[in-house]
Amino acid sequence: MSIEKKTDRKIYFIDVTNRDGVQTSRLGLAKLQKTMINLYLDEMGIFQSEFGFPVTSHEKNYLNANMELVKKGIIKTIRLGGWTRALVSDVREGFDNVPALKHLNLSISTSDQMIIGKFGGKKTREDILNQTLEAIDAAKACGAETIGVNAEDASRTDEDFLMKFAKAIKKQGASRLRYCDTIGYDDPYSAYKRLNRLATEVGLPLEMHFHNDVGLAAGNSIMGAKGAIDGGVDAYINTTVNGMGERAGNADFASCLLAILKTSGFKDKYKIHQRIKLNKIWKLAKYASYAFDVPIAINQPAVGKNAFAHESGIHVDGALKDKKNYELYDFEELGRGEPEEIETGSQITLGEYSGIKGFRNIYENLEIEFKDEKEARKVLELVRYANIHTQQPLKDNELKFIYKYPDIAAKIMTINP
Repeated sequence: MSIEKKTDRKIYFIDVTNRDGVQTSRLGLAKLQKTMINLYLDEMGIFQSEFGFPVTSHEKNYLNANMELVKKGIIKTIRLGGWTRALVSDVREGFDNVPALKHLNLSISTSDQMIIGKFGGKKTREDILNQTLEAIDAAKACGAETIGVNAEDASRTDEDFLMKFAKAIKKQGASRLRYCDTIGYDDPYSAYKRLNRLATEVGLPLEMHFHNDVGLAAGNSIMGAKGAIDGGVDAYINTTVNGMGERAGNADFASCLLAILKTSGFKDKYKIHQRIKLNKIWKLAKYASYAFDVPIAINQPAVGKNAFAHESGIHVDGALKDKKNYELYDFEELGRGEPEEIETGSQITLGEYSGIKGFRNIYENLEIEFKDEKEARKVLELVRYANIHTQQPLKDNELKFIYKYPDIAAKIMTINP
């Protein structure tokens, strides 16, 4: 078997908005909104979406409906991966709930801080390791095609134990190790050093999952990826749209992607696994902002209102002469630049009490016609439910999705207590 050169190793993006991002305190997404995020990510060309929790009962219908979208070719290329604890019982229940599931991440805490502080000292390092290996076996037996193993609090885990843990899961058949910087403890230098050692000594593809507690999630992610690739393995960066996530958030997708594509140390030196459609990022960021009901920060890289704004005299003079004087990348590359219309006059909106006339008016504006009154009223009823479900006015793409796939939309919005 030929050995690839290090430069042939690639960086993959695994978006975790629908798993970690929705765990943001005081916020969340409705199941229809999570589905739209998956469709946007698929359109962009992202490698994988960690789309939810197969053991959580209120996720069951949504998860199965999204697997149906994959089967029908509506979700075209993105992989959908689930998340469970590294417990045999969780693995089996997850596959019972979502039989079509093919990709799974198993999570367990590996640091002494967590073993003592979280498990109350009732588990040893060996217990942690054995439990994980049993869960890997269970996932393989259930038909998992790829198995990622999350070392929670990896950045505070004893390095020698982390090496032992990684070698053991590789031998057991895990596809990747997810290195979790659970509380933002790493810095770019330590992220590079620790992931490079894992790559060099273990030879297992590495995921990196960094939190933004001190503002270093994006920097840690790209330096961790560099460490993995320099060590000879593929790198998988976990991101969320607009950096949504617990506490101060996760690594922001746009920031990490642009850092790899545009900065001096990465541009043309480190390869992304496939061509991601950068011009879709503005639409994705705007939708996520709407769905989470969190405005995009004015100074957010790439998608913030001021990302391409200039005011001081020297900057304006330079930008007017050649915008490359003060802009690293073009706004057109991100799908920005089109004027946005804001209605300030009479408006017709759809909600849980909407009638058929207003409903027909909205869909006529979307250039959608119904074959008969029965179909129109069926979709109207689903739109009413969707408004209750999301507690927000529906976006055009949501309305189109409900029209095209009414039965799947109904399943997505169904929760059985």
